[in-house]
Amino acid sequence: MTVEPTVFVIDDDKAVRLAIKNVLESVGLRAEAFASGREFLKSERADAPGCLVLDVRLPGASGLDFQNELAAAKVEIPIIFITGHGDIPMSVQAMKAGAVEFLTKPFTNDVLLDAIGGAIERSRTAVREESAMQVLRSAYASLTPREREVMALVVSGLLNKQVGGELGISEITVKAHRGQMMRKMNAGSLPELVTMAARLGLRPAGTV
Repeated sequence: MTVEPTVFVIDDDKAVRLAIKNVLESVGLRAEAFASGREFLKSERADAPGCLVLDVRLPGASGLDFQNELAAAKVEIPIIFITGHGDIPMSVQAMKAGAVEFLTKPFTNDVLLDAIGGAIERSRTAVREESAMQVLRSAYASLTPREREVMALVVSGLLNKQVGGELGISEITVKAHRGQMMRKMNAGSLPELVTMAARLGLRPAGTV
């Protein structure tokens, strides 16, 4: 079942956040509005694509502070900042920290919707990549300690005979472990296995 993407709107001005929410829902987007970052963090959010429309100036911690708080908490969601009092240093700070857009009020609905469309697509890509990584981590976790040793030596460029010499086992045994390892990792070739190892952050055997 595919979960629809959600646009989260955080603005302490009730009229503004409801107006944005109404615009989003009028074009078929799912939207949720909050008066503060605290409210947003307390809410239950589905593990699905989405983005955050965030006012820069909020009571207490600013939108930029909240952006840093989300990063520290490893809450990864594309952010579109909106403000009526923006300046260049502020926008540079926001973009350097990973914001998708920095919109200064007044802006048209089309400009906002275009920004949201790009942010949601970025989120979809990130969700797909994380899902693929979970599958990859699960596959690696299913390997036996010996299969992991064989994988590390194989991706470092050693032939089966050399792997056997390193581990003190026969070449036939290496081939058996290698076949099992390749099957579990769902790797169709050595280059594909090397790519998987790199994505997992594994160091080839013999490297520091």
